[in-house]
Amino acid sequence: MLLLDAALKRLIHQGTLTLTEADGRQRIYGTATPGWPDLGLRLADKGVPGKIARNPSLGFAEAYMDQRVEIEGGDIMDFIGFVRRNNPWDSGRDLDNPGLFARARLAVIGRINRINARSASRRNVAHHYDIDDRLYDLFLDSNRQYSCAYWAEGVTSLEDAQIAKMNHIAAKLALTPRTRVLDIGCGWGGLAIHLHKISGAKVHGISLSKEQVGYARGWAQREGVSDGVTFELIDYRDVVGKFDRIVSIGMFEHVGTRNFPEYFRQCHNLLDPDGVMLVHTIGRAAPPAVTDDFTRKYIFPGGYIPSLSEMVAAVEPNKLMIADCEVLRRHYAPTLRAWFDRCVAQHARIVELFDEKFYRMWLFYLAGAATGFEHASLVNFQLQLVRNRDAVPITRDYIQAAETQYNAQSSAGQPVVARQRDAAHA
Repeated sequence: MLLLDAALKRLIHQGTLTLTEADGRQRIYGTATPGWPDLGLRLADKGVPGKIARNPSLGFAEAYMDQRVEIEGGDIMDFIGFVRRNNPWDSGRDLDNPGLFARARLAVIGRINRINARSASRRNVAHHYDIDDRLYDLFLDSNRQYSCAYWAEGVTSLEDAQIAKMNHIAAKLALTPRTRVLDIGCGWGGLAIHLHKISGAKVHGISLSKEQVGYARGWAQREGVSDGVTFELIDYRDVVGKFDRIVSIGMFEHVGTRNFPEYFRQCHNLLDPDGVMLVHTIGRAAPPAVTDDFTRKYIFPGGYIPSLSEMVAAVEPNKLMIADCEVLRRHYAPTLRAWFDRCVAQHARIVELFDEKFYRMWLFYLAGAATGFEHASLVNFQLQLVRNRDAVPITRDYIQAAETQYNAQSSAGQPVVARQRDAAHA
């Protein structure tokens, strides 16, 4: 209890946390502050303090999953947000504050975990994406976008924010009906189908998830777009051919740092000399670090969130020019909070599909991620890459113009293809 007591004294400053030990004794941390919550943390047994102190990220997560700790006066989102808000990234304080031995251990784990060899890639993808498909229907939008939405001014719903995200990306790709697009890590196919519908572009999506590829093919058939949108179960390293555009949304986090140079070299070789690539990924506004133990064990084995410096270092030797770089600083937080709220509303159904432990694990994952974008160093990067510096106009005006057109047509429920085709042949 001494280690946990010392940690909470260091972490909690504003607002109060009342810790109730297994024997009923209470300790209060922090100071009552206007605008800050007063929360409680109840420990179910005497082994919990040691478990948390030994490995704060994983120890607390597992104690929460096993119902050995309970949050009082709020939920897990409130609690993690409370701790992170007390220790924002720019404060310089470290939530876990590992000692020398712990830092060395994390460094070793990080080096091993970031390799992400071919033999592990399919297994890592299946761990997260090939679970019961019905889970994702419970909290994702109707386009099954499992990545950061785009909360433009006036956008208030998750559905509209995800459409805005796809239109934002489409605008940066400068699509035409004759464009051939490779979608690396296509998910369930929602983006590929949307890009085809709004532009007429031919899109080929690839993934390592059997469940996702099967779902995407069925979706394209139901929409009647199988002639313009295709999907394949294949590693990006095995793709051959040339494409006018490459888009990769939420996949780069699974590449592995050792494979960054190979990834961009392959994309260079697949991209037409006048082509355009858009990479959308979770990133760090901080120097390179390691994946936390909870995420590595339960959520994304083999996953790694890159720093911009790591991406740029891998881009530069492969003769790809960064034509545009946008940092989405807060957009993922409301996305994740929307997913969290939908999961809470579907508590009984998720427990029916899995169990209570899985439900609490999933909430912990969403809460940790959301508050990481609000108070830690997490952001989203959108890098637009070209081989030819003249592949896109020299100002960004074309992006705004196309995005405005796509958004207007999406709001009206009308296709954009005809107007673009006329313009292309004018």
